Amino acid sequence: MAERIQSYRQFYQYYLTEHQNKTSRILHFTGTFLVFVLLFAAIFFGWGWEWIFLPLVGYGFAWVGHAFFEKNKPATFRYPFWSLISDFKLFFEILLGKRSFDSRKD
Repeated sequence: MAERIQSYRQFYQYYLTEHQNKTSRILHFTGTFLVFVLLFAAIFFGWGWEWIFLPLVGYGFAWVGHAFFEKNKPATFRYPFWSLISDFKLFFEILLGKRSFDSRKD
């Protein structure tokens, strides 16, 4: 990926190729789910500094998936905004049954 991706549509196709491992997808899904749980808890309990855990949990699970299962570098470093949007998009696509943890079933 030497040249810069110009559109989100093109990026999401690239994103999916970087998220084909089932365990990695499960880790991404888990991290994103826990972000929603922590966000709810933060709002409900009126957290202060504890908000720091949101990106740590979300990215922590995802980066473990990349390091140990995908064996690639997260797109977050080059495309932070599109990558974040894509994490949520893939989460909801899996949740709604549009995609699977097993990328061969997509």
